[in-house]
Amino acid sequence: MTQLPHAPRSGLGTQYLELLARQGVDPVELTRQVVADDLVTVAYQGRFLASPVFLSAAERRSVAADLYQVHQLLTQLPDRLFGGDTGALAREVGMTGTQADVVQRAAKAGPPLMALARSDLYRGADGFKLLELNITSALGGFENTGINRAMLQHPVLASFVAEHGLGHVDTFQGIVDTLYAECAAHMDSGRRPVVALVDWPESFTTYEPRLKVMAALFDSVGIDAVPCHVGQVTERDGRLEAHGRVIDVVYRFFLVEEIATPADLALAEPLLRAFEEGRVGMFSRLDAELYGNKGALAMLSDDRNRAAFSPAERACIDRFLPWTRHVRTTATDAAGERIDLLAHAVAHQQDLILKPTLLHGGSGIVPGWTVGPEEWRSRLTEALDGPYVVQERIRPVPEVFPADEGRGTQELFLNWGVFLTDPQVTGGDGYNGCLVRGSTDPEVGVVSMSGGARVACSFYETDGDATDAPA
Repeated sequence: MTQLPHAPRSGLGTQYLELLARQGVDPVELTRQVVADDLVTVAYQGRFLASPVFLSAAERRSVAADLYQVHQLLTQLPDRLFGGDTGALAREVGMTGTQADVVQRAAKAGPPLMALARSDLYRGADGFKLLELNITSALGGFENTGINRAMLQHPVLASFVAEHGLGHVDTFQGIVDTLYAECAAHMDSGRRPVVALVDWPESFTTYEPRLKVMAALFDSVGIDAVPCHVGQVTERDGRLEAHGRVIDVVYRFFLVEEIATPADLALAEPLLRAFEEGRVGMFSRLDAELYGNKGALAMLSDDRNRAAFSPAERACIDRFLPWTRHVRTTATDAAGERIDLLAHAVAHQQDLILKPTLLHGGSGIVPGWTVGPEEWRSRLTEALDGPYVVQERIRPVPEVFPADEGRGTQELFLNWGVFLTDPQVTGGDGYNGCLVRGSTDPEVGVVSMSGGARVACSFYETDGDATDAPA
């Protein structure tokens, strides 16, 4: 895929704000239909921004190309750096012995892993930067296209989208297409396939409502989906069942990080064994999170590995990834000079963030600028030689949105959750939609729903490609 430089920021957002001001639109009216939509309010509880975000065609192409390149590099790390040993990569990024064995087994079973991911991007002064790439089937935001459809019921946005020929992607349909591609052997039986949406017991209680939303979406495309947790999956006559239904595919919402001990593995073993023996499909394979691990991203950033990448690949890494290093005694700085990492991190506390490699959803993250010097030093010392990375702080450039009330504006700082699929599966350039989370706090460490963020959908400028049908 052709690598593209960072594109300048689209001016569509400014034009839309000017249109809202001219027409005196009440911001509350812009989200009224979204708040009334049951399928999206389950996840976001009415916390919607009054405007979408807009991407130019050049921005979309550039981000999609860089994301796909990074995805390819991450999934090739076992071959490029570890002689094909997936387990060695797992141990290097901090997985337990049990987890390393699980991902090694998964990587040897089933068909190739199809590209499916959601990024965490900040747009800094020099373009979009990739903070994390969540490579898994357990992606939040799958229902985001419902926000687009609901907001388009407002005539001002609908006319603006039509006038500028804007489009949006059905993220969920991209997931469905990827599911069919990866699990084709288990999805073509001349009947509605049965897909179990399988979570871990501890998280199922809180996540079940969203799994029911996904089940409703699957029903609309001819798939019977059964929300459940690992402990509710049983085995009879060689087939897996959930709530009395024979399962064709396990759609995995439980994560490798939850299979930390032999007891955890015993709970998941019937599913993994059935997958290995070809009795059931699994989406995504259990090694998917290995490649989306923050420690794997640090291996791309670490200049000691630069010889493993081509000049074009190195250019993408340099352009798109923040400086990221495993927490070790020594490392290299952005110029490639050898440094005492702890001393460097202490001296640059305001510009670094400490992250565990295995956890998700912002858990365990310590932004240096949010804690005192003693706590920062203590956290670094505790993290030394453990499953942690330090990453360069990216200061997001604010985006202007309508004020919550009245006719003014406000600045928000965004996390861009751009979804990625394989272009050969879904067509186009692999861009599969975008859900942004916005915070009013310029010093925010993690722009997250738990931190009070609100969400918005996105539209993009089409460029005349056959795959770029307007919304």
